[in-house]
Amino acid sequence: MSSNKSGMSDTDSGARAAAPCVGAKSRVRDRIFETACELFYRHGIHGVGVDEIAAEAGSNKMSFYRSFASKDALVTAYLRQQEREFWVRWDTAVAQFPDRPRSQIEALFEAHQNVVKDKTCRGCALGNAAVEISEDEDDLSKLVRSYKEEVRRRLRGMSRALGARDADNLGDALMLLMDGGYFTRLVFAGNSGPISAMLPAVRALIDAHLAAT
Repeated sequence: MSSNKSGMSDTDSGARAAAPCVGAKSRVRDRIFETACELFYRHGIHGVGVDEIAAEAGSNKMSFYRSFASKDALVTAYLRQQEREFWVRWDTAVAQFPDRPRSQIEALFEAHQNVVKDKTCRGCALGNAAVEISEDEDDLSKLVRSYKEEVRRRLRGMSRALGARDADNLGDALMLLMDGGYFTRLVFAGNSGPISAMLPAVRALIDAHLAAT
């Protein structure tokens, strides 16, 4: 193995030369992904094409397809990222009150209300995608359905921990409030609409189901 004047082998110097290239590719991919996430959330997954994503990211289609095998692969990555962020918010809110199911539910909905009230909120990213996904996009449909099923499962589980007589019914009612909050926020200007009634409604539901026991 030969060495150059610096004492490095040719293999070592070649590896160092390649490193900036790898880093550049990673930065391009990240820029494309971040741009796509913003555009998908603002305009919908079918309202944005590869050309627009590449242009907004200051890149081109060749770089796009080096980073992602297809637009569907990018959409999948976007939806999974949105799902991860949602569960981080959920777990953070619930973790404040171990073994206190009522406080967990109220903290969860308080955190949810704060997100929905933000002026940048455009609804649930996965719920929005569900409206756009066609029957032949089965992989995306499964992703969204699995996410919503997990939300439902967790809310029902929290309702059982609470001691509600009809825990499944309470969990489903809470899910309706959670999803409904997104859409009323989009319809009513500012925070003047039904979203302001979310926490009182959650507490009233809990009280009603506990009284039934």
